[in-house]
Amino acid sequence: MKAVCYAIDKGDKKQREFQTILRAIGFEVKLKPFIQRSDGSAKGDWDVGIALDAIEYAEQSDIIVLVTGDGDFDLLVNKIRTQHGKTVEVYGVPQFTAASLINEANSFIHIDKELLLG
Repeated sequence: MKAVCYAIDKGDKKQREFQTILRAIGFEVKLKPFIQRSDGSAKGDWDVGIALDAIEYAEQSDIIVLVTGDGDFDLLVNKIRTQHGKTVEVYGVPQFTAASLINEANSFIHIDKELLLG
């Protein structure tokens, strides 16, 4: 089993503490630097890295789990299901999850209060 967290490194103390907790419970934490552009916009995007890793790990996995609502991943989910024959579960907040992603997944699991620490 492999668990990977993809995050943007803003140098925030609380963020680093959270990443330390994730590592302690077995996650591999992959970081990219936060890029603030001169025009005021920001960049910090893991989409390609997540897609590459998911395709690579699909070869060794029975189930791929994505925790996202980003509809850009619908193509990835379709590829993993159809070309690799793997089950893909998507966890997300319903109102923030693209319908196309929900439709491509083998199953969609709603993130609600029962899945969160109280």
